[in-house]
Amino acid sequence: MRVCFQYSLMTTVLIWISSSAFLFYGISYFKSAQLQQEFVRYGLQKFGPLTAVLEILGAVGLLVGLVAPPILIFASGGLTLLMLLGFGVRVKIRDGFWLSLPSFLFMLLNGYICYVAWQSYTA
Repeated sequence: MRVCFQYSLMTTVLIWISSSAFLFYGISYFKSAQLQQEFVRYGLQKFGPLTAVLEILGAVGLLVGLVAPPILIFASGGLTLLMLLGFGVRVKIRDGFWLSLPSFLFMLLNGYICYVAWQSYTA
C-alpha cells in the first residue's frame, strides 16, 4: 500500500470545487428559509437537515480524502448517491431540465472522483 497519494491537478481542483459547493450548500440550508422551503416543495422537509449534514460531512470528507484515499472513496461515493437521489426527486416532481441539471452534474463529478480515488487506491 502506498503511503502518499497524489492526484492530477485537474482531479484535485475538481475535489476542491465539489467540496466548496457542498460545504456552501450544506451550511446555507441552516441559514436560508428559501432552501428549507425547497424541501417542503419536494415533500421531504423532514430530510432537509439530514441532507445538509450529509453534504457538510461529504465536503469535509473530500478534503480529508486528499491525504486518506479510503475517506475520499466513501465521501465521493456518498455524495454521488446523494445526488442520484436528488436527481430522482427532481425528475419525480417534474422539475425542468435546468433545475435538475446541477444534481446530475454533481452526481457525475463525484462519481468521477470516486472512480479516480478507487483506481489510485487499488493500484
